[in-house]
Amino acid sequence: MALARVYMDWNATAPLMDEARQAMVDAFALPGNASSVHAEGRAARAAVEKARRHVAALVGAEPAHVIFTSGATEAINHVLTPDFRMGRSPLKVSRLYASAIEHSAVREGGRFASEQISRFAVTRSGVVDLDALEQALAGHDRSAGLPMVALMLVNNETGVIQPVSEAAQIVHRYGGILIVDAVQAVGRIPVDIAALDADFLILTSHKIGGPKGVGALVARGEAMMPAPLIRGGGQEKGHRSGTENFHAIIGFAAAAEAALEGLIERNAAIARLRDDLEAGMLAAASDVIIHGRDVDRVANTCFFSLPGLKSETGQIAFDLEGIAISAGSACSSGKVGQSQVLTAMGFDQKIGGLRISLGPTTTRDDIAATLAAFKKISDRRRPAGEAA
Repeated sequence: MALARVYMDWNATAPLMDEARQAMVDAFALPGNASSVHAEGRAARAAVEKARRHVAALVGAEPAHVIFTSGATEAINHVLTPDFRMGRSPLKVSRLYASAIEHSAVREGGRFASEQISRFAVTRSGVVDLDALEQALAGHDRSAGLPMVALMLVNNETGVIQPVSEAAQIVHRYGGILIVDAVQAVGRIPVDIAALDADFLILTSHKIGGPKGVGALVARGEAMMPAPLIRGGGQEKGHRSGTENFHAIIGFAAAAEAALEGLIERNAAIARLRDDLEAGMLAAASDVIIHGRDVDRVANTCFFSLPGLKSETGQIAFDLEGIAISAGSACSSGKVGQSQVLTAMGFDQKIGGLRISLGPTTTRDDIAATLAAFKKISDRRRPAGEAA
């Protein structure tokens, strides 16, 4: 008999929600290109602009400031560039400062050369060190150009919420541009671009139950913008050329609209499940390390280490027990290796990390099944005869 599967990897991708699926099916009835001027094209354009309003509402932005992309990675590569404009005038950005726990797409630096990238530290709990950020910016050479800072709002592995608004005060005091990866934050905590004082936000659809292959770069205003990454027909007001991924954009908007409904209540229920999971883990293995437990985290994420258990061994073991979890970021071409986040937090490179992430359809039965697998896997790593 096939083993029943339990999906506990929502931070990698959320299952496509019914609202997004139906919105996309309905959109297939619209044949026009949103750039065409005939009636069919105008209908498609109206649908895209309605979608833009829903995505903007997700982060408290103006619809005109939402640029649709193929996903978060494209949005990151679009905005991480030394080539900016203030209106019609060029604006030179000379260095990128990225926190040590950023997603690999940010760590690669976009269009910055490797020698133009600096990193600033985080604490043992996985919270960015604001003193380290200030020290880095205090030493920045303004004569060479402006500084740019990349800081994620919620870490994709630990779920730790970063002090973005406090960082924004520092960044703007030194005349810098703040880029915020909000991919793991939307749908889990309220996100408002103005309250964060961010200059740009990065979003993607599939983390909130929308389709894969669509995301957005959201700007605080229109005066200061990066040079286009993709040039061509001038779609998205010239910021991102190429025919819009129409059906995916419609699905993204439906997921964004659903993500705002009952956000606080939904995540409070998820937090109770996550807390029960962690209490059970600690009861089953007193030496388990739950990372970020002493600071603010989003409700759905549990990132843990079991001494003596490698990441790849643990992930395979859970999979064989019918539980889908991850060993950190899913964006490494299927490779399992040392967590860059744990390294940045100061843990020994030999320690493995595993991530369990919950979603709106996670049940108490899912928690019970995950705990049963956890206890079995934890017990197996111990020498024979040693109690759990």
